[in-house]
Formats: sequence, C-alpha cells, structure tokens
Amino acid sequence: MAWLSLQPVTSAFLHFGLVTFVLFLHGLQVDAGLTGDSTSSVQNSSCSGSFDCKEGVILPIWYPENPSLGDKIARVIVYFVALIYMFLGVSIIADRFMASIEVITSQEKEITIKKPNGETTTTTIRIWNETVSNLTLMALGSSAPEILLSLIEVCGHGFVAGDLGPSTIVGSAAFNMFIIIAICVYVIPDGETRKIKHLRVFFVTAAWSIFAYIWLYMILAVFSPGVVQVWEGLLTLFFFPLCVLLAWIADRRLLFYKYMHKKYRTDKHRGIIIESEGDHPKGIEMDGKMMNSHFLDGNLVTMEGKEVDESRKEMIRILKDLKQKHPEKDLDQLVEMANYYALSHQQKSRAFYRIQATRMMTGAGNILKKHAAEQAKRSTSLHEVRPDEPEEFISKIYFDPCSYQCLENCGAVLLTVVRKGGDMSKTIYVDYKTEDGSANAGADYEFTEGTVVLKSGETQKEFSVGIIDDDIFEEDEHFFVRLSNLRVVESEEPPELSNSPYPKAILASPCVATVTILDDDHAGIFTFECDVIHVSESIGVMEVKVLRTSGARGTVIVPFRTVEGTAKGGGEDFEDTYGELEFKNDETVKTVHIKVIDDEEYEKTKNFFIELMSPRMVDMSLQKASRPAVHSCLSCCPYRKTVRVKIVDEEEYERQENFFIALGEPKWMERGISGLGVDLAFTEVAERKLTVEEEEAKRIAEMGKPILGEHPKLEVIIEESYEFKSTVDKLIKKTNLALVVGTHSWRDQFMEAITVSAAGDEDEDESGEERLPSCFDYVMHFLTVFWKVLFACVPPTEYCNGWACFIVSILIIGMLTAVIGDLASHFGCTIGLKDSVTAVVFVAFGTSVPDTFASKAAAIQDVYADASISNVTGSNAVNVFLGIGLAWSVAAIYWASQGQEFQVSAGTLAFSVTLFTIFAFICISVLLYRRRPHLGGELGGPRGCKLATTLLFVSLWLLYILFATLEAYCYIKGF
Repeated sequence: MAWLSLQPVTSAFLHFGLVTFVLFLHGLQVDAGLTGDSTSSVQNSSCSGSFDCKEGVILPIWYPENPSLGDKIARVIVYFVALIYMFLGVSIIADRFMASIEVITSQEKEITIKKPNGETTTTTIRIWNETVSNLTLMALGSSAPEILLSLIEVCGHGFVAGDLGPSTIVGSAAFNMFIIIAICVYVIPDGETRKIKHLRVFFVTAAWSIFAYIWLYMILAVFSPGVVQVWEGLLTLFFFPLCVLLAWIADRRLLFYKYMHKKYRTDKHRGIIIESEGDHPKGIEMDGKMMNSHFLDGNLVTMEGKEVDESRKEMIRILKDLKQKHPEKDLDQLVEMANYYALSHQQKSRAFYRIQATRMMTGAGNILKKHAAEQAKRSTSLHEVRPDEPEEFISKIYFDPCSYQCLENCGAVLLTVVRKGGDMSKTIYVDYKTEDGSANAGADYEFTEGTVVLKSGETQKEFSVGIIDDDIFEEDEHFFVRLSNLRVVESEEPPELSNSPYPKAILASPCVATVTILDDDHAGIFTFECDVIHVSESIGVMEVKVLRTSGARGTVIVPFRTVEGTAKGGGEDFEDTYGELEFKNDETVKTVHIKVIDDEEYEKTKNFFIELMSPRMVDMSLQKASRPAVHSCLSCCPYRKTVRVKIVDEEEYERQENFFIALGEPKWMERGISGLGVDLAFTEVAERKLTVEEEEAKRIAEMGKPILGEHPKLEVIIEESYEFKSTVDKLIKKTNLALVVGTHSWRDQFMEAITVSAAGDEDEDESGEERLPSCFDYVMHFLTVFWKVLFACVPPTEYCNGWACFIVSILIIGMLTAVIGDLASHFGCTIGLKDSVTAVVFVAFGTSVPDTFASKAAAIQDVYADASISNVTGSNAVNVFLGIGLAWSVAAIYWASQGQEFQVSAGTLAFSVTLFTIFAFICISVLLYRRRPHLGGELGGPRGCKLATTLLFVSLWLLYILFATLEAYCYIKGF
C-alpha cells in the first residue's frame, strides 16, 4: 500500500528525469549546431539557449567559459548535485522558519464567553485567524524561496527583469495546482473522500489564484506591453492584503452575509425564487456547523466559544474511550496516550505538515512520536525524582487539633500541644490558660492555667481541663485555651550557634484551641452543618454529617431521604437513598452515605436535596440516676411515677370486684423554670404573661424535645471534577502544536540536529512509541547533518515569541535562494537551457517537493481537504502578489526615479501565464464537479474516478511543461 500511495510521486520523478535527459540532449545538439554554423546561432539567439554564463549575485563565472564536452558534463553534474543539496538546505531552514510561524500563529489570548443562562466563563483562544495565517505567514513560509528568488534576481542584477524568478513562480504554481492535487486525489484510501470544509474561503482563494495570473498577463500584454509601470507594480502588491481581507470576510461571514436574514423558496409552478421572512442565517458549512455565531435558546454564542466547547468535548471523548480500552492504565498514562491521540488526529496547520514532511525526509523522525516519547520520559523522571523537603531549623509549637468537643458529663477534656521541626534535643516550656467564651469558668468548666513541658525528644504533650456537669438544660457553649510565654531551655553550646539570628522555637498557628461543651440533659436538635454543599462528581460516595446539638440524652431516630432536583436519581446522577439514623445516648454525630455517579463532564452544575424528617424518641430510660424534683409534677425517682388510689373498706366476708386504671395519651408539658426555682404549671403559663427571663427559659425548654434544627434540608450541588477539568485543560494546552514543533534552547536544537530518528506514520499505532531508524533515515541524516548543525544556530522559537527565529530564518533563506538562483542559471547556460525553462522544470520542482509531501500527509490525515487544496490556491495567488508585485514595484520605482521605464519581455512569460490560467480553470472546474453526490468530494472517491482525475491533472502538467518549452525555443508561436 505504501508503494501504491507513492506511485504518483514516483511518476513525477520519472517524468522529471525524462525531461531533464531530453533537454540535456537538446543542449548538446544546440552545442553541435552552434559550432557548425555561427550565422544560424545569431539568427536564432532568441529561440535557443545561451552558452554565455552571466555573473551571479553571489557565485562567479566558472572559467574557462567554453570547456570541452567532458568538462561540460562534469560541470553539469556538479551544478545539478549542488542544486539538489541547496534545495535540501532551503528545506531544512524552512523547517525552522515554519516552526517560528507555527509559534507566532499559535499565540493565545483570554476571552470571556457568555453562556445562554447568563453565566460567564473565561477561556483562551488563538489570536491569529486560521484563514489569515494561512494566506500570510503560512503562505510566506512555504513560498519564501520563490518570492525571495524573484526579488533577489531583480535587485541583484541592477533592477533588470530576469526570467528565472517569474518563471519559477508560474512553474511552481503549475506544479502545485496539477501534481500536488493529483497526488492528494490519489492517496486517499479507496472508498473514502475528503471535502473542502470552508467552501467560501476556497471560492475566494481559487478566484484570486486565477485572477492573479490573468492580471499578470494584462500587465505584460494589455495595459503597457513590454513595460511595467509603477502603478501596475504597486496595485499588484496591494492585491495581496485585499485577497487576505476578502478571504477573512468570507471566513467570518461579515458584510452582506450578516444581512441575509431572509428565506428563499422556489415557486413550483413557474420556478421563480420567492423571498419570505425567515430566521437568522444557518451558516452551515461542510461539517454542519455555524461559521460565525450560534443561536441557542434565543441567545447568541460566539464561534470562539463554540470551538472551545467542541475541543473540550472531543478531549473528554478521547479520555473516556481510552479509559474504556485501557482500564488498567493510571491517569498519567491515559493523559499521555490522549495527548498523542489528540495531536495525531486534530486538524493541523499548513506549517506543521511542512515541518513534518521535511523532518521525515531528512531523517529527523516523526515529531509527534518524538514529542510523545519525551513527554513520557519527563513524566517518569518527575515521578522518580522527588525533591527532599527543606529542613526546618525552628521548632513550631501549636495545638493539634485546634477544635475539641465534649459532653458536659465527660468530666474533663484532654488537649494536645505538639512540637514540629527544629532541634528536638531542646526542652521547651509553654504556658496555657483558659478563657471564657459563651461558657463561663466555674459554672461550665474549671478555670485552668499551667505550663506544658516538652522535654528532649518529646513531640507532643497533653493536659486536661475539667468540665462541670449540671442538670439545667442549656445550649451548647464553648471556651478557649491559649498558649503563651514560650521558653527554650538553653544548653551549653558554641557561641556561634547561640548567637544565631533565628529563634529556636516559635508559637505557630493555631495557638488557641476551642472547646465546645455539648449539653446532655435533653434529646437534642438535629441538623445538617449548612444549607448547601458542593461536591465533585468524582467523589464516588459522599458523606454528609447530621449533628445532634443542645443535648444528647436518650436514643433518637431521625428519618432521612434524598429528593431530586436538576440532578436525577436512580443511578443517573446519584443513587436514591433513604433510611433512619439512630442516635444512641450521648451520640452527637451520624453520617449519611450517598453514591454520586461520575459522568466525567467538563462543566456540570446539578443539584439534589437531602431531607431530615421529624425525629422521635425511642428510649428515655437512660437518663441520669438522680435528678432533684424541681417541678410539682415530678417525684423523687426519675424512672417511675406512682398513682395513688383510695380503696374503701366495707368489711365484707367475701368480696371480689374489679375496676381499671387506664393511661391516656401522653403529652409534652411545658417545663418549669428550674434556674429560677419557680414551678410553672401548664395552666399558669396559659393564664399569665411571662417575663423576659421566663420567655427565654420557655424557649430553651422547648428545645429539650428532639426536634429539627436550622438546616433540616441540605442542597447538594454536583459539580465537575476539578481534577478531571484541570486534566482536560492541560491536555488542550498540550495539544498546541507550537509545543511540538517549537524549541526552547540552543542545546535542544543541537541535540536534535545530531540525532537520527525513524520516520514512521502516525497511524501505525496509538502508543506513540518510536521505532528504530531505517537505512534510509541514516543516509538522509548524514547527507543533511551539515545543514542541521549549521541551522541549529538559529535562535530557538521560544525567544521573542518566535519572531527572532522568523527574522533570522528568512535572512538565511534569502542567502540560500540567491545561491540557488546562480546555480540554476549557471546550470542552464552550461547545457544551453534558457532561464525560463530551467525555472519551470528544475527550480519549481525543487522548491515544491516539501510541499508535495506535506500536502500528501494532510490529505490522508485530515478529515477535510482544506489543508491540501485551499492552501494551494491561496499560495499561488500570494506568489504573484508578493513575489512579482514586490520585485516589480521596487524595480519600477527605481527606474522611474532614473527617468526611465522598467522593461519586461512579455513573450515566454505571457505565454506560460496564459497556458497556466487555462489549465488551472479546467482543474478547478473538475474539483467542483467532484463535489457531486455520486463522487463524494474533491479528494478520493471511487477508484476509477481517482485514477481518471490523477491522470488528467498529471497530463495537464506535462502539457504545460511541453508547450512552455516548445514556445521558449520557438517551435510554436507565442506572444
């Protein structure tokens, strides 16, 4: 299959060799003809190649100028090999150049997105629009040699027009349009298709790519034949930002798109388009998604927010799929696998494909697999190497824990003082003292103060505070215990140590402990800790505490249940739970366990409720053994009551009669105010108005029953897992291709330059593991290691956000392009080829080989055809507007300043432009026809259709080469 996928490339190379051989024979024939008939040479000088080599911009002429046939063959071989080696050098430095462009265009900014429910969230998006970056920096990166060659040729030869630069641009456009697209059509697996996603952008760039060459012909042959005026050059250059602007407008659906809120239908009887009122434009592209905005529930959601949500959903889907396939893997391993999978399958930029193609071609390996292997090694090393905690030289003294709870009948509470860090051989003294809170010393607890001594080697010490029990019902109360007056017993030690500027021990937080006294005289109040609790969906089983306050006497049962809110029970969001909590005597806390289902959602806010129902007393026999009778309705025994019934003695001899004692329904009576020593009967409470003290006592007495407290209903809000969300966010950041292709230091660049790696395809496996390099990898590495090491001196892409690498790389590309122009010109004159033919056949082919492999990879790996087709049409337009527009503008301005005109011969260039325009129109028409349903898309489709399209496009390129060559040598008449 690999061989079949490379057949179009192999065919192109064979055709290239055949054309080279034919042209070489033609050069020898011309050489023989010139030696035999000098007169004929003069007459046909404009129709035959010249053997007079000119001084290059950098390279001098190779003397003697008229070598023998053997020397000429040797020179041709040297020039040809040097040309190929320079093409390799340009490809490698273009690799650095494209890496800097990827880093520049991957810069991000924070935006605030408003959700349909009114909530706002902050996220990051790329600053550069994809269409703008493809037509500006990306196009400049892939076409920099052609553009700079045209500019250097004009400026380096005294602002005189040459054939090499413009012909290279046209020849490269022909190779891109016909050969690259033919390969992309053919390499799609049988039965699969690729469609252009951003069809509007394709229409704009395709129209501009054809218009650019029509405009070029009009400059050469219509407006001012043979002369390029200043306005023509500047207008050509101005078309470049205009093309970018229109493509951006098409991409963003601006201007007239935003006003198209009408629906149109066809009248069935007359076939007339009828306008009717409609909704907002759907904006459906090839993937069924809206291009600029979305209307959800009447709210407008920006495209940026939609793209962010889609990328998150895709990352979550990848994580879930990998988790199901590999349940034995831990989270870190799954993250690395997801990172490699996302990098391999996400839509990549034009720069990435160009870099990947160059590195795989030169033995630098598959950058995705190398990145995945490096990430795995880095993760392993971080797990293995754990930095030691810094040694603490100061002892810290504090309470641990800082909060204590105890029943009032516990007798005493123990508090713990701990020592952490520092010199454990020291003896430390610290004072403690109790302080009143709502509890009062002498009434609720025993006032306590003293000193804790932590001897040598001791890390903690306990002391106790007495708790006073009473029979009066009261609310829970608290008091404090404070540490103070820390002292360290100094031992005999060297003066240099005793004069240390740092203290040997300090009081650390918490140095104040809180002790809460829980009343045990009555049944208590049952409540949750708060009204609302937030839990992560990854918690598994959540635990909710039910507190028993203001008393802990007797056994009380508290029923509870879960109630659905926006979160659904039955195992969808949580498991339905209900039951009863049984609080034993003196038991103050119970826990409810509820299972929460983990859906692994990026953003989630759903709620349900846990309700406590009326508590009931089970057993009142566990009250205190003695309690004084302070109410008129109580006896001295707290466990029983006595009913007295008087029996009348009638002094009968035999008597047997009966009666019954029946207990009625019990009811909770109002308690007396025991603290005041006053008996309040129920009737008295009802008959007279209570004082403020009595009202307070009554309120406290009512609290003695087992009742529900302040928070009987708890709202549970299920939120997304913070760990899962952060994992997804990290993965999204790690899938930024700038991190893969960019470099962080010169050391990394030199290590990469001298390392040979295997060039494997991404779809061989999902693990991201690297293979061993092949023989071809080693050969290409050693052939290009000079360039790799040399260009490792270019600043890393991390410096100045990639701009330092961008500027240095484009300067080096300019110098290498100047050498390539001289080599191509000398190569052509050595075998008698015209510069226009050399440019169309050799230079255009050499500069387009990396783009060929990049477009092939993009066609196979991408879901859509934009990276392999739209980029070709956009690049062809940019080549004319920048490459020819900039060079001719500079030359026209120079000659205008000299009072002269910039002369440009229209003949061969105008013919090539016309021929390419006709063939390009055929090519684009065929691509649009292939969008019909029975063919499926621009790329791929049925095998027969693929072969027919491929053969047609290759034939168009061969015809272009043939006719351009025949016209250059006057075998056919041009302009």
